[in-house]
Amino acid sequence: MSQENKNPKIDYSLIFIIILLAILSVFTLYTLDPYLKQKYAQTFYINQITWFIAGSIVIGIVMLFDYERLRQVSWLFYSLGLLSLIMLYFHFPPGIAKEVNGAWGWFQFPVLGTMQPAEFMKVFLIIFLAHIMVVHNEKYPAHTVKMDLWLLCKIGITAIVPIYFLAKQPDMGGVLVFIAITATMILVSGIKWRIILTVVAAGIFTAICIIVIYLAFPDQMETFLENTGLHHVEGRFQGWLSPEEYSQSGAYQVIRAMRAIGSGQLSGKGIGIFEVAPGIPEYHTDMIFTAVAEQFGFIGSSIVITIYFLLIYRLIFIALKSKDPFGSYMITGIIGMFTFQVFQNIGMSIKLLPITGLPLPFISYGGSSTLTYMLAIGIVLNVYYRIKTYMFDES
Repeated sequence: MSQENKNPKIDYSLIFIIILLAILSVFTLYTLDPYLKQKYAQTFYINQITWFIAGSIVIGIVMLFDYERLRQVSWLFYSLGLLSLIMLYFHFPPGIAKEVNGAWGWFQFPVLGTMQPAEFMKVFLIIFLAHIMVVHNEKYPAHTVKMDLWLLCKIGITAIVPIYFLAKQPDMGGVLVFIAITATMILVSGIKWRIILTVVAAGIFTAICIIVIYLAFPDQMETFLENTGLHHVEGRFQGWLSPEEYSQSGAYQVIRAMRAIGSGQLSGKGIGIFEVAPGIPEYHTDMIFTAVAEQFGFIGSSIVITIYFLLIYRLIFIALKSKDPFGSYMITGIIGMFTFQVFQNIGMSIKLLPITGLPLPFISYGGSSTLTYMLAIGIVLNVYYRIKTYMFDES
């Protein structure tokens, strides 16, 4: 007869990976400090250490409670996150809601500093979607087309509401992350593959139609994008497709990033040397991979990518090992979040993808983003800590 083994376990491998990324973040920001001091009054690497310490405390708090309790308050987290996005939409409260680079995506609090609700909403959405999927599959264990479509509708409605308010900020990078999270979780939701493939085909067809319409009626599409507040998206795509033509507008950032990365060559130019592209905007946040590649070259960049590969591998391992659907669903959403952001951030730095305002997880500077990532890792550690194993189970 099998006996349950409830001995909790701590995933030291995952913790070690996060420590490596934290060291890389602080060290890279330290090397950037002389350059950043020319523009900013604060010391970013010191602030980042503070955020990692705060994030460690968040992980400790998360570990105190059984992650199953998140199901009971998932709707509350989702509602609070959505409320914060609605407040930013109305620029409320005055003096607290803050605009940065044309986007209303931050709250500015006295003493505490800025907070970006969209970052925390990523995890809140993951938790709530996981809860919806578990409740639905428990209520309808037989997967019929009708019930699968109903689940797909519930997932879509839950995701589309925050996506709308993100698009209105505008924060297209955040929109893409939310879509990636939702799509990843749909893949493991139990919905029949023929339904998923039909939705994917419809999405591809819609994208092709939009491209054709844009090429056929460029003036009308430009007016439409201007009226909807999405004209910056057009500029970034133009800069991505024709960087030489838009070198002083949409492609300004990517051209300088490419020059900086190329100057690093195999082993890099050395610590603190930024000669080729001193004018890269957001060097310490969205474009921090450029700083890594410029200083440490192809070898350093490859090491960073390898560490991210190990992170994703470890998350997949824990998701598969967990026998609880709620835990597995949450980790799957977290995998989607990290995988997309790493791919998008590095991809835009090397002109593989258009520029979006997405930080590189754990390495880019940012309080809200760092706390969000640490919260996500806390959930994963919590799931692994409470995995129930049985005698004769494969280890």
